[in-house]
Amino acid sequence: MKRSITGFAAAVLVLAVAAFIGARAETAYPTRSITMVVPFSAGGPTDVLARILGQRMSQSLGQQIIVENVTGAGGTLGAARVAKAAPDGYTMVMGNLGTHAASVGLYKNLSYDPRMSFEPVMLASTTPMVLLAKKDLPAKTLQDVIALARTRQLTCGNAGVGSISHLTMLLFDQRAHIKVQHVPYRGLSQAMNDLLGGQIELMFDQVISASPHIAGGEVRPIAVTGPARAAAIPDVPTTAEAGLPELETIAWSALFFPKGTSATIVSRVNAAMSEAMDDKEVIARLAKLGSDVPPPNARSPEALGKLVRSEIDKWAPLIASAEISAN
Repeated sequence: MKRSITGFAAAVLVLAVAAFIGARAETAYPTRSITMVVPFSAGGPTDVLARILGQRMSQSLGQQIIVENVTGAGGTLGAARVAKAAPDGYTMVMGNLGTHAASVGLYKNLSYDPRMSFEPVMLASTTPMVLLAKKDLPAKTLQDVIALARTRQLTCGNAGVGSISHLTMLLFDQRAHIKVQHVPYRGLSQAMNDLLGGQIELMFDQVISASPHIAGGEVRPIAVTGPARAAAIPDVPTTAEAGLPELETIAWSALFFPKGTSATIVSRVNAAMSEAMDDKEVIARLAKLGSDVPPPNARSPEALGKLVRSEIDKWAPLIASAEISAN
C-alpha cells in the first residue's frame, strides 16, 4: 500500500513538473525563430503582405519570423502542411479566402477542415475587387453591364477555376441573373493584357492591380465590391450604390496556427500582429498594396473564426450550384 502511494505521489510530481515546464515555455515564448508558411508564390500579394507583417512582428516577439513559400493546389498544400504541424507556436500559415473558405467546396478530398484544423489568430488584410470593362464597351454603369449581358453573352476573364476573380463573377452571374462566358487564365496579369487588347470584355481585379490601368484610361471601372468606396479610386461607386448590394466580395488574408496551439501563444502572436497593424509605416505599405488594415473590433481570434465560417457558408453553395471543382 505504501509503495502504491509512493508511486502515485511520484506520478503526480512528474505531471506537476511537466506542467510547470510547459507553463514556463509558454511564458518565455518565443525562444527561437518562427516559420510563417505562405501557400503561394514569392512576390504575390499574400507573400508581400506576410513579409511586411512578419518583419514588424519579429520586432515585437524578439525572434525572427521566416517566410517559407509552399505552393501548389491553390494554396491548399501549404495550408495542409501547417494543419499537420506540431501545435507548438513555431509554424503558422498566412491563409486566405481560397485556402480557408472556397477550398471546402472546390476540393472534394481536402485533407483539412478550415473550421476544425486551425487556431485562428487574426485577420491580416481585406481588399475589395473592382469590375473592369474594356474601354470601348457600350456600358458605363453596373446596370448598363447587366442590361447588355441580357442581350448577348459577354466574355469575362479570370485567374483560373476557384480564384477570387472567378468566384466573384459567378456571384455576379447569380445575383444579377445573367450568364457571362468565363475565360480562365493562368493569372490576372494575362487576363488584363487581353482586356487591354479587347479580346475579353470584363474582369474582376483587385483595386491595387487595376488602379494604374484605370488612371491611364486604359480600362473602364464599373463598380467596387467592398462595403465602401476604395481610397485609390474614390470616384468609382460600390456595387450597393450601383444597385446590386448582394454583390459584395472582399479578398482577405489571415494568420492561423495548427489546432491545439495554446491560447497563451495565440494571444501573444495576436498582440504582436495588432501592434504591427498600428504601425504607421506598415499602414502606409499596406495602403500601397490596396489592402485595408482591420479595425480593432475585427482583430480577435473569435472574429476570424466567425469570418471563416461565414465565408464557407457563402461560397460553398455557390460553388456547388455552379458544379465547379479544382480536383
